[in-house]
Amino acid sequence: MIRIGHGYDVHRMQEGRRLVLGGVDIPCERGLLGHSDADVVTHALMDAILGAMRAGDIGKLFPDTDPAYEGADSIKLLSRVAELARSRGYRILDCDCTIGAQVPKLAPFREQMRRNMADAMGLDLGSVGLKATTTERLGFVGREEGMEAWAVALLDDGCTEGARE
Repeated sequence: MIRIGHGYDVHRMQEGRRLVLGGVDIPCERGLLGHSDADVVTHALMDAILGAMRAGDIGKLFPDTDPAYEGADSIKLLSRVAELARSRGYRILDCDCTIGAQVPKLAPFREQMRRNMADAMGLDLGSVGLKATTTERLGFVGREEGMEAWAVALLDDGCTEGARE
């Protein structure tokens, strides 16, 4: 049976932080604030995969109260989520992500972000979509206060009848 999951994440921008998106260090005066590396798009993708499995969210799996995840590399966490999916009999078929960011321009980094996420999940590059958009200066993203990301993931649970719990 085909399962779909949706993920969303948001992080505040802050001086003195690295900007990491899709596992790529992007040159920027400000980065995203979070317990881990605050990779907003990778977080949304992990939540989409977990949602398709009905396995909660990344806060349940990697709580921000656990010092083990302080500064964690989200691409490595994505690999763990993909492994969890495989261990439960799921196959990740396809995913698509959108980043909402006013600055910086992300087009030069898009293909490397896709490659990093695809590699982390053991997928072909063609199975990972990624887009970036501005909000035309509207809202917290438009005021450059933060970034947000959405993701969907399509999984096959291997069942031909009924739904897996």
